[in-house]
Amino acid sequence: MGIDYPRYVYIFNSSLLFPSSIQVGRKLTREILSLFFLSTAIIPVTAFVLGTWQVQRLKWKTDLLAKCEDRIVRSPLPLPGRIDADAISEFDYRRVYATGRFRHDKEMLIGPRVRDGEQGYMVVTPLERDGDPGATVLVNRGWIKKELADQATRPESLPGGEVRVEGMLREPWKKNMFTPDNKPEKGEFYFPDVVQMAALTGSQPVWIQQTMGMTSSPARLALIPHTPSLKAMLATGLVPDKLAACEKLNG
Repeated sequence: MGIDYPRYVYIFNSSLLFPSSIQVGRKLTREILSLFFLSTAIIPVTAFVLGTWQVQRLKWKTDLLAKCEDRIVRSPLPLPGRIDADAISEFDYRRVYATGRFRHDKEMLIGPRVRDGEQGYMVVTPLERDGDPGATVLVNRGWIKKELADQATRPESLPGGEVRVEGMLREPWKKNMFTPDNKPEKGEFYFPDVVQMAALTGSQPVWIQQTMGMTSSPARLALIPHTPSLKAMLATGLVPDKLAACEKLNG
């Protein structure tokens, strides 16, 4: 007569005791391997994209340098009375000069703008030419300290009579998403909206960035030109990197 022995299960068989943990472990292993192979595939793509971006940026800098250098070294052109605003992009950074009278009664302050750690404003004044209001243009005359916002505190920055302005034609500025909207009805300007400011002052939407300052004494610094004479800066080596000079203009 045979004896039937019960079937015993080896209690240390983890696959039977913890089946869910084994499945989770295998799943995690598959996910880790998938992430590894995915990252391995992404690395060359990322390197290619970054390399392409660097090449494009180098080309942009090279083109900017060539454009600036070519236009900066040329003698300034007399600014025509009436200007086609759509053609300004073709003359961006081109040195020009114009004569006329500043309309200080229509002066606009853009800011606050920081210079050397100090708060201040960019001074924009319409230049009325040849007694023709239709030939008026906007001139970015430079920067003043915050405490000089009131014209009464800086009479030396308000030349009367006919003046000659030398500067560079610039394309209209672009507002970034962090800059608040201008409030012209309150006289508050946070960025140079050339079209808006031209309409407000009866000027052409033409922006000249003045490079020849009128400050008679550096000690007074009532109004500091946005950019000193760039030709002199390059000639004297004050800005040895011409690209830096162009970027300085662009700022």
